[in-house]
Amino acid sequence: MTDFHETPKTTMLELLDRQRKSYLAEGEVSATVRHDRLERAIQLLMEHKDKLAEAMSADFGHRSVTQSLFTDIAASVGPLRHAQKHLQQWMKPEKRKVGPFPLNLLGAKARIDYQPLGVVGVISPWNFPVNLTFAPLAGILAAGNRSMIKPSEFTPATSEVMAEIFPTRFDETEIAVVAGGPQTGADFSGLPFDHLLFTGATSIAKHVMRAAAENLVPVTLELGGKSPVIVGRSADVQKTADAIMAGKMLNAGQICLAPDYVLVPEDNMEEFITASQASVEKMFPTLLHNDDYTSVVNERHYERINGYLEEAREAGARVVEMNPSNEDFRQQPHHKIPPTLVVNPDDNLKVMQEEIFGPVLPVKSYGDVKETIDFVNANPRPLGLYYFGQDGQEEQQVLSHTTSGGVTVNDVIMHISQEDLPFGGVGPSGMGSYHGHDGFKTFSHAKAVYRQTKVNIAEMAGLRPPYGEKILKSIAAQMK
Repeated sequence: MTDFHETPKTTMLELLDRQRKSYLAEGEVSATVRHDRLERAIQLLMEHKDKLAEAMSADFGHRSVTQSLFTDIAASVGPLRHAQKHLQQWMKPEKRKVGPFPLNLLGAKARIDYQPLGVVGVISPWNFPVNLTFAPLAGILAAGNRSMIKPSEFTPATSEVMAEIFPTRFDETEIAVVAGGPQTGADFSGLPFDHLLFTGATSIAKHVMRAAAENLVPVTLELGGKSPVIVGRSADVQKTADAIMAGKMLNAGQICLAPDYVLVPEDNMEEFITASQASVEKMFPTLLHNDDYTSVVNERHYERINGYLEEAREAGARVVEMNPSNEDFRQQPHHKIPPTLVVNPDDNLKVMQEEIFGPVLPVKSYGDVKETIDFVNANPRPLGLYYFGQDGQEEQQVLSHTTSGGVTVNDVIMHISQEDLPFGGVGPSGMGSYHGHDGFKTFSHAKAVYRQTKVNIAEMAGLRPPYGEKILKSIAAQMK
């Protein structure tokens, strides 16, 4: 990892002050201006897509360029285009009902105006460094805000490219990238933004939230956790394994929504293992020098994941390495790890206690589906939950008796791709949400506006002193 030059807090405060003054001087932010800012963000991605993909590959040691174009470039253009398309509709004041009687009959009106917050801070992570910088900008810019971005120091090449390209399309009072390492990140978290979005680990989020609280900055936290997969008895095992392994191997499992463990009917365990091996061989007949298979981001995470496997082996767990060509991973220029199943591990092992964030997948057997619900509910609420099966009653039982940030049925991860669905966690997996209209609302202030009728209601209803019979009748009416 490259050592970043830390950005002094005073420099960041000065930048924030310039952005806020520019925002206030602008006044009302028109739909035309918002559309233009969204378009400029899109053009940045289009113009520099290859450079960004190359930078991400360099940061990971090896990262599939095709995957980067898919998950980070195209998946960022989509939300920005969606925001452009719906911008004018989102900006319209929202009418609300007037009450109590007789205000609703005498011309009083109520509405919500969605107003920009001002300056939104964005702390983006290393696993999808471009997408998780640009996709939030769809809601931030659509809502009429300015933004300061602190990208991850774990992907220095990508962060450097973003710092270079943003000034080619945006003035620093609109969008600015702040480079730096841990100290810059800590200081950035404590700036008096109008809103702060953090995407990353739950352990770091606690520090971010604590720092933001010093200035009462509202936060949206997009975290992670151990997202479970429940495989019902009615599921097609091969199709299920194909979907799970495709999701697990994407970005080498370095996804906040990656399936983190699978619960399989005990009668189907061996069939699932065989099906998973077939899925891997079909997608990746080779792994070590396969351009489509991504490396673990750095030595620290490589050692951490291998440590989980070593602990599981020492504890006597069955470890199934899926290596179709029997390649030797001991000597390699990157940090690739073959996809690996850990069968029925003890719940005390780290592979079952910590978010894996790599191509390792614990698989546990169960007898009755209620066991899976109890198991999920005995652990912190996850960012995602996945159910496979054709039993509608069982599906409803799982969904209604568990709580997670979001759900995909008969696939994994895909709910995040739906721009018209909110994306966010619950409890330890996050707070708040964005994407689409929900993102516009998250990064807007919903300002209540009430316009009084021309009739003197207070006098008519006796609501002002001296109080008498009229106000007592009004009180009685409201208390019915």
